[in-house]
Amino acid sequence: MFRKWRKWRESRNASLQLDAILASANPDALLADRNAWLVELGYWLRRDGRLAVDPDTGPDQANAPARSYPAHVRLRYLLQVLARHPDWADRFARTIRSIVRDNDPTSLFCDTGVASHPGFWGEMVDRLQARFLPPPPNRNDMAGLFALVFADESDADWVDGLDDDLIERIASALQAGAEDDRIMLEDTLAASIQVLASQVRATGLSQSIRSRLPGRVQDTPFFRLDAAIAALCEEGLAHDNEVFGHRLNYFRALLDGCLAAAQHVYDDLEENGVSVEVVFQIERMKVRLARIDLLLNAWVDPGRHSRHAHLMAELIRSTQARRSIAHLAGSSFAQLARKVVERSAETGEHYITRDRKEYGELLRAAAGGGLVTVVTVYLKFLIYGLHLDKFVEGLLASLNYAGSFLAIHFAHFTLATKQPAMTGPALAHRLDGAGRPEGREAFVDDTIAMIRSNAAAIFGNLAVVFPVALLVQWLASKLLGANLITPAKAIATIESFSILGPTPLYAAFTGVLLWLSSLIAGWADNWFALHRVHDVMAYNRRLRYVLGQGGAMKLADFWKRNLSGIAGNVSLGFLLGLGPEILSFFGPHMEVRHVTLSTGSVGTAIGVLGMDALRMPSLWLAVAGIALMGVLNVSVSFALAFNMAMRSRNLPRVDRRELSAAVRRRIVRHPMSLLIPPRVVPVSSHAPGDAA
Repeated sequence: MFRKWRKWRESRNASLQLDAILASANPDALLADRNAWLVELGYWLRRDGRLAVDPDTGPDQANAPARSYPAHVRLRYLLQVLARHPDWADRFARTIRSIVRDNDPTSLFCDTGVASHPGFWGEMVDRLQARFLPPPPNRNDMAGLFALVFADESDADWVDGLDDDLIERIASALQAGAEDDRIMLEDTLAASIQVLASQVRATGLSQSIRSRLPGRVQDTPFFRLDAAIAALCEEGLAHDNEVFGHRLNYFRALLDGCLAAAQHVYDDLEENGVSVEVVFQIERMKVRLARIDLLLNAWVDPGRHSRHAHLMAELIRSTQARRSIAHLAGSSFAQLARKVVERSAETGEHYITRDRKEYGELLRAAAGGGLVTVVTVYLKFLIYGLHLDKFVEGLLASLNYAGSFLAIHFAHFTLATKQPAMTGPALAHRLDGAGRPEGREAFVDDTIAMIRSNAAAIFGNLAVVFPVALLVQWLASKLLGANLITPAKAIATIESFSILGPTPLYAAFTGVLLWLSSLIAGWADNWFALHRVHDVMAYNRRLRYVLGQGGAMKLADFWKRNLSGIAGNVSLGFLLGLGPEILSFFGPHMEVRHVTLSTGSVGTAIGVLGMDALRMPSLWLAVAGIALMGVLNVSVSFALAFNMAMRSRNLPRVDRRELSAAVRRRIVRHPMSLLIPPRVVPVSSHAPGDAA
């Protein structure tokens, strides 16, 4: 059993010896056997280890110039062996030519690296299947054969690195310079270009793309592609003919127009909301346009074999990218991620205070948020005191949190821990200009302002939630003669926040939930814009009949202003309430540790236990735990949002150490700027786009 397992592992890179491979070449064998023979040859080219120089090959191999790719050395060795054994060389050349002749090359040129499904999700399922089910070698599909022969990530590099001399020697060994071979290759390239052009035309004239382009459909470059490629591929038209040159230039101009139209669609998506399916269609069309350009270069000038090697290398890269789920998701979701992040950045700008007036308003809003949180804390104690089923408890807790967050939203209050997920993308936008001194200064200004704003919001929340929660319990005991929670529950509450327990893990988990809610808010805003829901509501016949024209418009404006906030707050409520219960059911036990809610809970517990609580070591461990909780809530959600913003915007590389040093220098020179805003606002901080 162990021997079989060892052989299975060795088979990943093992191959036959070259003499056995060459001796088994048979141009008359079944296609499956010939394809499998070529796959075995590919494994030999990638095989590790030094070559054993055949005495018959002479000293040339040993003295061959060293190349950066071992496959080049093996190719030279192969060519020398073929030169010394004419019988092997003849069978080798005829076998290779028969494989090329009997496998359909159009699928390789047109389909390799191009999504085969019309939608994102179908393509993702197909790629998942391709990762575990390689194509069988008994099909006459050159694309599938490519995937089997060139399975290593470095294959494209060594093929692209072939020099002209080696390419000429390979072509000579294959005896591939005959006129019929050249005509067959040119016809295949021309047919593949026509197929790709018709696919690009179909995508460009589809409703999802056409509706986002200006002007009449007849004026779009997609509409004229068919006639242009038909004229270019006219039978009997020589490539050195002047008419062919004019038609080629016109066709290339149309291709450039198609790329410009694709960019116009992207601009429309940026303004009116992103659809993953539309982005997927555009990305697939861009891949086809790039493929047409590669095929044109090889078709127009067939005498330059280096272009064929480059085309082959690009097909190998496309084949490997075709198996990548990450490549598909990255190309399709990047635009949506950027749109979601930009929505968060717009919201985050409102949370960054740059002068004392804004700072005071933020403190008042945070105090209001802390006041509402007191009600949330006591409702939470009431819900969990009922000892209901876990799912019911989670559902009621979700409704409690969602209602509280909505009240904070519509009262224009603020909850401190929600800010970092919004301010992260806003700060990432500043990196656009961080390579210049003025841009770097703007980034430092906003970094200090963000730290100050988050600190003020946390202080405003905690400065109200703790004393008010304590006061409510004190009044209940004085006026009603009863505690709102039992002493045992109060002690258990304090102990649950100890820094020595799982509180840090739960606090980091809560930071992830805070970040997820910001993504949901951005996605909801994108969905609203993409489907033009504002216009649908404003011009809805029945709404106008019930509310009147002005009322329907006001309702549409209300949802336009508040949908993102409602979606973010409701989703956060359900993530905090039901999220831990669902995750605990499927995996590890998790709980929520939110700094504002936890501070209110401790205030309530101290109100029940009285001054004796101050002598409890567990109280001070809980205080340390809550301090760390606040740091983790803020830092985890900020880090996730900031990192996503940088990735989605494809920002230029900046010297992070230099930026960090600039922030530290500002703090050392003006430490009070972390607590008190300046009297005069820096010019660089006035508008989000100034530094860009």
